[in-house]
Amino acid sequence: MPRFVSQAIGLHYVVAGPAHGRPIVLVHGFASDYQLNWVGTRWQETLTRAGWRVLGLDCRGHGRSDKPHDPAAYARSAMAADAVALLDHLGLERACYLGYSMGARIGLETVMSHPGRWERAVLGGLGSVQPRGGAELIARRLRGEPVEDPRAEEFYRFAAARAENDLEALACCILGPDGPPAAGRLAAIECPVLIAAGDRDPIARGARELAAAIPGARFIPIPGRDHLSAVPARAFKEAALAFLADD
Repeated sequence: MPRFVSQAIGLHYVVAGPAHGRPIVLVHGFASDYQLNWVGTRWQETLTRAGWRVLGLDCRGHGRSDKPHDPAAYARSAMAADAVALLDHLGLERACYLGYSMGARIGLETVMSHPGRWERAVLGGLGSVQPRGGAELIARRLRGEPVEDPRAEEFYRFAAARAENDLEALACCILGPDGPPAAGRLAAIECPVLIAAGDRDPIARGARELAAAIPGARFIPIPGRDHLSAVPARAFKEAALAFLADD
């Protein structure tokens, strides 16, 4: 089982595709993992068939990676640094990036904090309005408390459906230090960015406005898709492949 250590946290990763293919790091959403987010939805197959060398990361708190029970361990800057540490572990100076939902928020942080490491970034299921107000309710529900909040219940059911999930680690993750990026940081992003969101996705509100705040960024709506159903959409894959192949 391939693993490396980032800031004393053991992280699991997967490498797939041609050895000399152009590298791309894939980072999944909250309460998911690489296998569920990218293999089950045939993203790995799509990318490797197109000649990409896929580097799949299980984020801290998820999948086969370590699962600390400390919200401070899940600072967005630390999770962004994990993606860079994967490049360092594999001896790569630069790569492209594909992230969805939480993985897209991590990606946004890493292109701001580590600009020289990324060639292009595709960020899906991400908007300018982050639903932070419900984090405490989601954490409480993950810890077994009854709450009257449909979104918290939805997150709980998704997370609890997978026996390998550590619900306390996920509660700590969603409570980790975070906040919207300052406009100046967005304006300083250097690498080309594609923002994609389902046109029925309430979690990715403001995706078009987020793209407008990043110099040269593109936005594509994914027709007829919500937050979960946008991931495997052919329109998303085709737009991402075209963007990543652009010079």
